[in-house]
Amino acid sequence: MLGPCRLRRARFKPGRKLTAYYDALLHIQGTEGYCARAIAVTWGFDGNADHSRVGDDPAEIQAEALRHGVAAPFRQLTADLPEWSMHIQVSPLDSRFPQLVRLSDPQHVSDLLAGAYAADDVAPDQPRPGGYAVTPVSYHPGQRHVLRYAPLDAAKGGTVFAKLYADGEGARVFRVATQVGKWLAQHGEGVTSVRPLAYVAEDGVVLYPGLSGAPLSEHLRRPGQGVARCLERAGVALRALHHLPQAKAGPLRRHLFAAEVSEIAQEASDHIPALLPSVGAAIGALLDRARELHDRLPQEPPTFTHGDFKSEHMWIAPGGPMLIDFDSSCVADPAYDVGKLLADLQLWYATYDQPGLEHAQERFLSGYAPGAPEGRLLRARLYEAVELVKIARRVPLFDHDWVSLNEQAIRRAQAVMNDLERTLGLSATPPSLPGFQNRRHTCSKRRRQPSGKGAWC
Repeated sequence: MLGPCRLRRARFKPGRKLTAYYDALLHIQGTEGYCARAIAVTWGFDGNADHSRVGDDPAEIQAEALRHGVAAPFRQLTADLPEWSMHIQVSPLDSRFPQLVRLSDPQHVSDLLAGAYAADDVAPDQPRPGGYAVTPVSYHPGQRHVLRYAPLDAAKGGTVFAKLYADGEGARVFRVATQVGKWLAQHGEGVTSVRPLAYVAEDGVVLYPGLSGAPLSEHLRRPGQGVARCLERAGVALRALHHLPQAKAGPLRRHLFAAEVSEIAQEASDHIPALLPSVGAAIGALLDRARELHDRLPQEPPTFTHGDFKSEHMWIAPGGPMLIDFDSSCVADPAYDVGKLLADLQLWYATYDQPGLEHAQERFLSGYAPGAPEGRLLRARLYEAVELVKIARRVPLFDHDWVSLNEQAIRRAQAVMNDLERTLGLSATPPSLPGFQNRRHTCSKRRRQPSGKGAWC
């Protein structure tokens, strides 16, 4: 029996489609409990559900899911309702990632992990679990998937996470994460990174060990001296990352400021101007200012960068801080990583309605900044403003405070931009949103709780 459907995420592209991701709760027969099943629903416009079927035939994937026993209790994993312009997909169906079916099969998972451990000679004397419970962590058809493999007998092994990739991208991610792990072990001054267990090419999957502890973003709920030290160590680790020789990381994409701004402008224009025209106009004006300011600032050669350096990707574990998730690593201005974390701290201090944002940013910079060129720190503030705009377009559409959260994110970006202009001896541009406040304002008078992977993502 189908129970409630819990909305996890939504994406709206005006004039094209609305996509919602749910956990559908299914009643477990003979008990009072429920299990969750990931579902994606797309509503199109003008009678078109706008679902692309790139890759393998969905009917063949569905038949394979039935053979593996991972479709139950559903008899089919996809449906179209033309009268509602609706298209439904149920995990583990995805034409672009056909391997998701077998990677959701506990028997295949047991064989997969046994082979991975044997090939890498990881703890060869340790008994292996008799089986695994498979749980989808992220089900986004056509985009990305993450699965959790929890051993049925926890005494015989730890949890493993599986991240799926298409087009051989997993080989690059595995290479980069492995090289970063080796580099930080020597140069991270106590901060390490999670090394993948294996890359299985035929399944297009990278396997990672489960972690104890919690992300830094969780610790920011109650910041204190311990959190301040973690922020300082995050700065030290990032400085070490920026010295990783590009030859060790291998070929990586090149990230450019102009491309980042253009991408944010395009993504923000998907729905914000249609739903909140005043904020849409403010975003356009702010990004134009960012382009002009960037041309005035001193530049430096690009380096290896994390590419998504935020507090969720720094794990506070019993053995010490660890960095995770190097999928977005690229060759870029090192200020990109610095600015992203500065913006991320704004997000979490606002989310938890905590004082001390500037002190937290200063502690991070005290770990990172020794020896850093002044121009890099100026560009980091510019990236901070730009990344705050990026955060705004990631506010969940179903959040009751969607309007105020968007407005406050843009006001924060305007405040950072004004500070930078004053530092450069320029006249600060008047705010394009009414009710402008300085950068010390908080997100809300009530304490907000993060939803999903991150508060606004």
